[in-house]
Amino acid sequence: MTEAVATVRDLARRSQAAASAGDRETWLGLFAPDAVVQDPIGPSPLDPAGSGHRGTAAIAAFYDTVIGRAERLSFEIERSYLCGDEVADVGSIHMSLPGGHTAVVCGVFTYRGDGNGKLSALRAYWEFSSVELVDAR
Repeated sequence: MTEAVATVRDLARRSQAAASAGDRETWLGLFAPDAVVQDPIGPSPLDPAGSGHRGTAAIAAFYDTVIGRAERLSFEIERSYLCGDEVADVGSIHMSLPGGHTAVVCGVFTYRGDGNGKLSALRAYWEFSSVELVDAR
């Protein structure tokens, strides 16, 4: 009996589930040691140099600074396109922030697998200036 090989879409869903559950260790465990997270791609307040967060320590710091600060986090994926070792998810992320606001980030979120069951890249296409803040109170 052969074991089913996880697609990069499966890895993306595991990443989204771990982030939503606040499961830092599971989320970090999905990435290859030399992986990169660019969320968003290019210079932003989350990555002033625009070079991304590369390697385990930098990705862990990204988690702590961004994902870990959310009181609640959920993904709404409208469409998903699997092509080889990459998947592009179109949708939105909803992050409940301290203080009673929810940030809604609409974009395209891409994941690349390394061929060994790990993520080698998570890249997010969204515009910082287009984030919608909703009063959740």
